[in-house]
Amino acid sequence: MKAYADTGFLCSLYAPDAHTRRAVARMAGQSLPLPFVWLHQLELRNALRLRVFRAEITPAQRDASLNAMLTDLSGGLLAVVVPPLAEVMIEAERLSALHSETLGTRSLDVLHVASALVLGRNEFLTFDNRQGALARAAGLKVPAL
Repeated sequence: MKAYADTGFLCSLYAPDAHTRRAVARMAGQSLPLPFVWLHQLELRNALRLRVFRAEITPAQRDASLNAMLTDLSGGLLAVVVPPLAEVMIEAERLSALHSETLGTRSLDVLHVASALVLGRNEFLTFDNRQGALARAAGLKVPAL
């Protein structure tokens, strides 16, 4: 399966939380690399900083998490990819029009699922129920994690 991981999955992978054990277990058998798009770059860094603000992790843990992510980028576990923005936006609008009123999905959820579709991925890794529902509605496989 060609998987796409949402930022929540990646954040659990790089900074300890309630889902970390399951994220690490999933990565053990995961086909690599996972795509790392512009949205991940912004959202993951901001999520880690927000976790410092909430006192869930320390600044040292944030730095270690960012360094681990950079190591995985250079080591090929993650691969920077640039999906065509126009295609992502068209797909995001289509998904929003079809599903946001019934699933309650947020803009970032829609952008991640649209990115996965534009990149030709067939599996979506997430711990977020609404985002998972959107991914399933869009035809992606969402494994139980």
